[in-house]
Amino acid sequence: MLYRPLGSTKIDVSIIGFGAATLGDVFGAMTADGVHRTVQYAIDRGINFFDVSPYYGETLAEQRLGDALAGRRKDVVLATKCGRYGSNHFDFSADTITREFEASLRRLKTDSVDLLQVHDVEFGSMKQILEETLPAMRRLQQQGKVRFLGITGYWPDLLARILEQVPVDTVLNYCHNNLLADDMDMHLTPVAERLGVGLVNASPLHMGLLSGGPIAEWHPAPRRVKDAAATMVEVCRANEVQPAVVALSHCLTHPFVATTLVGFRSMSEVDDALFALEYQTPPKLLREIFEISGPVHNISWSSGLPENQPTSQDTANQKIAS
Repeated sequence: MLYRPLGSTKIDVSIIGFGAATLGDVFGAMTADGVHRTVQYAIDRGINFFDVSPYYGETLAEQRLGDALAGRRKDVVLATKCGRYGSNHFDFSADTITREFEASLRRLKTDSVDLLQVHDVEFGSMKQILEETLPAMRRLQQQGKVRFLGITGYWPDLLARILEQVPVDTVLNYCHNNLLADDMDMHLTPVAERLGVGLVNASPLHMGLLSGGPIAEWHPAPRRVKDAAATMVEVCRANEVQPAVVALSHCLTHPFVATTLVGFRSMSEVDDALFALEYQTPPKLLREIFEISGPVHNISWSSGLPENQPTSQDTANQKIAS
């Protein structure tokens, strides 16, 4: 395993992180025993960054992760989130942030977490997040219950604007740095690097489109993106390589990302991710993949409140599906 500094936090995290949404059955059912074995195996193989949220499986993921980390809490950098508690349930108020975080601690069976993040900032009022949510999280930090604070979300430019206004330790962006998109580097990466903020890349498989497995019915990508991803998967298989390995390998070459989150559901998927650390995609195959992705490159979907959607000026070179 390789490790990188998480921004200016003075802690090192594994370049491959464990995205624990899978533990909430978000991408298919897991058994309690399967969760335990997969988490323990990931730690044994050097993965030390675990990212979860009360939203995943409506608290199931936190509960399962807390159970699976019994006796191993000191071996991991544990991150959870606040503000999003259901598909359409958002509450960024200080009272809710404080109350629900205490519930998260109980589920995770720990007295503190290493990182607490605002979950999907695009669904909240920027005024409230800046003036109420983050100050409430800062008070939890002052109480010793949280080591570091972060923000997460879909729109790279929105995250960058928040970084410019308030000090945080980490920023997580999803679906904007993989084989189908690179606009994280246009809007967010330069700001995070300049400010010394730890950058977390999530959804290297574009929320499963590049995994080669079944696609969740709720997946928000437009049809032409899904079709292009399916063709990319077929091309990888025709070349006798696993599409997930090709996709993850591409993300792991990023020079500034501290950790890339992978949603593991089995020990074999952990092995695949570790193989991706060493794998080098043949140039001919990579060119073919980018030819397929070209027409849909950086196509996004609507996410969040209307006032938080990027403007055409903010998103030069970015295409938003209608």
